[in-house]
This record gives sequence, C-alpha cells and structure tokens, in this order.
Amino acid sequence: MEEFASVLRAWRDRVDPVEVGLPAGGVRRAPGLRREELAALAGVSVDYVVRLEQGRSTHPSPQLLGALANALRLSDEERDHLHRVAGVAPPPATVVPRHVAPGVQRLIDRLGDVPLAVFTATWDILLWNGLWAALTGDPSGRHGLDANLVWRHFTAGHPGTEFDDRHEEEFSADLVADLRAALGRYPADAALADLVARLRAASPDFAERWSTARIAEHRSSRKTMTDTPVGRITLDCDVLTVPGSDLRIVVYTAVPGSEDASRLDLLRVTGLQRLHATAVEQAG
Repeated sequence: MEEFASVLRAWRDRVDPVEVGLPAGGVRRAPGLRREELAALAGVSVDYVVRLEQGRSTHPSPQLLGALANALRLSDEERDHLHRVAGVAPPPATVVPRHVAPGVQRLIDRLGDVPLAVFTATWDILLWNGLWAALTGDPSGRHGLDANLVWRHFTAGHPGTEFDDRHEEEFSADLVADLRAALGRYPADAALADLVARLRAASPDFAERWSTARIAEHRSSRKTMTDTPVGRITLDCDVLTVPGSDLRIVVYTAVPGSEDASRLDLLRVTGLQRLHATAVEQAG
C-alpha cells in the first residue's frame, strides 16, 4: 500500500480548498486539503484517512475508493490508478459510472446561482450544490436506496413537491424507462439488477410500468416546491447528459422576471444562510 499512500497524500496536497467549496484564508501548514477536510468530503473518519496515508489500512472498498476519487477530483486515469494500487479492479465499463470528472465538478462550482445536482444513469445522487440542498433538503444524510431518486419516488413520494397530473405521469413513466435503458447498457451491474428487483417487489405501480417495456429518457418536468424557507416556488427541471460518462445533471430554473424567480433569488440568500448555520451547529 506504499504507492497508494503516496498518491493519496500527493493528490490531497494539490486540491485547492476553494475549488471544493471550502473557505479561503487561514494558516495552512501544507497546500491543499487538510485530512479532516478530505475525510468530510469522502464521508469517512479522519482516523481512517490517517491510516490510509500511513499505509496501515488495507483492502479499502470500491465505494470508498470512488468517494475518494470524487473528493480529490481525479481524472478517469487517476481514479483507475488509485484502484489498482489499492489492490482493487477499476470500475469496468459494464457497470453504471459513478465517477464525477473534474470538468463536471467545476461546472457545479460555477453554476451556484441555480439549484443543480449530478445523478448516475440509475438516479443515485452523487453531487449537489448548496442551493439544491436549500430547495429540496440536504441529501447528505441519504445513503443506500434512500439516495436513489427512483426508489424514493415509488416508495415514499416527494413530500413538499407538487406536479400537475401530466408532468407527474410523464415523470413516473420516464424514470422507469430510464432504468430499463440503463439495464440494457449495463447488464452486468448487479446493483442495478437488485434495484429493479426491489422496486418491482415494493411498488405495484413500478412493476406495472416495468411490464410495458417502455424505453425513453427523462428530460424535463415542471414542479412546485411547497416547503421552502421562502414559500412555494414553481420551477422548470431540465436534465442534461454528460457526454462520455452517462451522468445526469439536473438543473432547476425559474421564468425570468417572475415571482418564482424572485423567490429563488431570496432562497439563494436565506436558504444558504440557514444551511450554513445548521452545518456550524452540527460541527459544534
């Protein structure tokens, strides 16, 4: 694990804290991220990062390696190297991609004035900006099936979100069709097959829609967010596909000059302030 520890330290040192949304300034003994910052970004303990960098922890999981690769903003080649030196096979092309390339990360950083999130081809949420969390609720506490949009839609619905009848029907149909199309592209992905099996067992609505074998992609919808700090906001939701990675970037926008646009502007201030206050309280 000597090479693993070496590249992990080197890649941590090269990440600009500002680039990952951390405040600038302060005294730093070394360039780049602190260990506790990398740990927070990757969702692991600081002690575990220390053990990894000292070569005292062996056999990290593929999930952990993926989280580290995203937190460190590695290229595809660097991500694969990180897996190999950890003794783990890089993610094959036959499974759903979860790696967020640095260019996509930078796009998220620069579009902070609109709610935006990145999902996999099977609708697992990977990354989001602060305005997304302020609008829809902070996804950081969601793990496993709870982090999957299709699972949440068909088993729990969307509290605080309203569709008109046409858009709700299209949304449900498109999500099922998206999963079927993904299964065709990634037939060897065991996690995807398990997700479909669980959905068919848990949701008669999903099972009925699955039986129609419809193939499509979800591209847009209109939603009204009813439980925001600034009241109801009706927004257009558009889905962009990242070429070469099969990731989905979901963006919410309001009609320019509308009352909804004004409320979104207000949320950009009050909602982000509330998120920051909550984060400080939790850290304390």
